[in-house]
Amino acid sequence: MDQPPPQRRRTPDPGAGEVGERVRALRRQRGFSLSHLARLAGVGKATLSGLENGTRNPTLETLYAITAQLGVPLTAVLSGPAHEPVVRGAAVTATLLEVFTEAEATFELYRMRVAPGPGQLSPAHQPGVTEHVTVFSGVLRAGPADAPSTATTGGHLRWVSDVPHSYAALGDEEVQATLLLRYPGRTRLFPNLDGSA
Repeated sequence: MDQPPPQRRRTPDPGAGEVGERVRALRRQRGFSLSHLARLAGVGKATLSGLENGTRNPTLETLYAITAQLGVPLTAVLSGPAHEPVVRGAAVTATLLEVFTEAEATFELYRMRVAPGPGQLSPAHQPGVTEHVTVFSGVLRAGPADAPSTATTGGHLRWVSDVPHSYAALGDEEVQATLLLRYPGRTRLFPNLDGSA
């Protein structure tokens, strides 16, 4: 009887250690234990431990689940502002282009690609977060998981993303788009890695 080949673990991406350090610093600033944050975010304790130690490549879904419980935008755990961090999920690849902070809100602007095939379900963000997507090519179905909308080339979608939401490329063509997330309130994006506020 033939045995399936062993699964090869992917080598952690460069920058995984920095992401892990930022997650750990934010977790400690909030007084959360590893177990408590894992439970709140709905991720395994081993997954969170591997992320914090830089031995696992976190998915976009995992990072969103964790940052929602920490009450920060995704950029608070990504590499520093000099980089263009790339995060990947089940269907979405997002490259951070810029972060804007104003008196009432923090904005994250991403270049986003959605691969054809099975879509991606993303966890809820903090209350009041909105997403704005402009499609440059392909057909995108996205929005709240229970009521997504469709946009074609040149179209725009907007939704409140404090509920689970999904992204799917319809047809055989990859979707290319921009994604703008708006987080209400000012957010300190890059925590000190020594655990201080």
